[in-house]
Parts: sequence; structure tokens; C-alpha cells
Amino acid sequence: MTYRNVLSEEINNTKKLIVFDMDSTLIDAETIDELAKAAGVGKEVSAVTERAMKGEIDYSQALTERVRHLKGLSLEDAQAALEKIPLMPGAKELISFLKSIGYTTVMISGGFTLSSERVGKLLGIDHVVSNELIVKDGILTGEVRGALTAHNSKELVLEEIAAQHGIAPEECIVVGDGANDICIFKRAKYAIAFNSKPVLRQYADVVIIEKNLKAVIPVIESFELDHRCVSCIRNA
Repeated sequence: MTYRNVLSEEINNTKKLIVFDMDSTLIDAETIDELAKAAGVGKEVSAVTERAMKGEIDYSQALTERVRHLKGLSLEDAQAALEKIPLMPGAKELISFLKSIGYTTVMISGGFTLSSERVGKLLGIDHVVSNELIVKDGILTGEVRGALTAHNSKELVLEEIAAQHGIAPEECIVVGDGANDICIFKRAKYAIAFNSKPVLRQYADVVIIEKNLKAVIPVIESFELDHRCVSCIRNA
């Protein structure tokens, strides 16, 4: 019996949940930076984004400051800019693999519904949670609302979604790249830093430098094998 077949036999008896960040994880860009370029304020916003991802400034403050720069950008131009953002290489293959071995997939992003809903549909993500840019008369107002506007709000969303599936955050796998993922890295059973900022790596079980999500597949396979062996020992 092959290793992959062993994994397939186990999936029906186990609840599994994996959580992804979106920007620079499932897609190969930072959503707000692309919107800023479209609004002609790319340098200003990119500088704030970089400081926030390094953990140099508070996430909530950084989000408010960056979104404020987007005031006046048309919804049409915003959508056009976001549709150009490519998926991260290997994203489709990784999500397909995860579903084949029984994982529920979740995207918890401080980004925006204008992008996250599209990405969620392209990849077939089971749960998508992100923020919403406020639009009035077809123009961005420079304001944002949603469940992920506060510091450590990703942790609260993780708790809620995990509870819906009858498992604890401590049983989940998380994949991310920036400082705002630290709160969920601390809670998860297994944390994967993908092409990440140095500040996040100290909280990770595995650090992946290669910018291709297919590199996560053998990591998950190894995790599954280790988890199965532990279960066998406990049940012996």
C-alpha cells in the first residue's frame, strides 16, 4: 500500500482545518499595494505595508492609514487592478491536494472582499473572511470595515471558524507570511511560514523559502504521517 493511500484511508475519521493568509501567500502580491498603485499613491502605501508586515507599527493603525490613501479611487479601476493579480505558483495544486486528503480550507485575510471573493472562487476555498472597502457612488471613500480590522483579530476569526467545525485552534494548521499572522501561529498545532518576513519565522514549525506553494505539499504529507503514527501508538 502506498503512502498516499494510507493518508486517504485516514481522512474520513478526522476533522482537519487549514488556514491561509491571502496576500503574498495565496496570491503573488499585496492587495492594498496594487490598489495604491492604481490610485497613484503606491510608494506611500507600500512603505506603510512593509513596516506593518515587519511588525514595526500596529496592524490596525497601518490598515486605517493605508486605506485612507485610497480615497477617490473608482471601484472600476480598483477591480481592474485586482483582477491582474496572479495566484501564487502552486496554489491550485496545493488546495486540490488538501481537499483530496480531507482538509477544510479557510482564508483569513486582512485584505478586501474585492479580491478575496475572486481568489476564494478560483481556488475553491471553503471559508473566506476578509475586510470590506466602503464604496459610495462608485468611488472608494477611504474607509474600511470588517472582522479583521483590529490587532489580533485573525485569532478571533480562527476561533470562530474552528468552533463551527467542532475543533480547537490548537488542532489547526496555518500558513502565512507576515506579522499579523503571529497571533494564529501561536495558537495553531502546526504553523508554516511561507516566503515570510523574518519576524514571523521564529513562531513557525516550518519555514519555506521557495516561492511556490507546491513546496507545502511534502510538509503536509510529513505532518500527516507523523500525526497518524502518534494516533496508532495511542490506540495500540
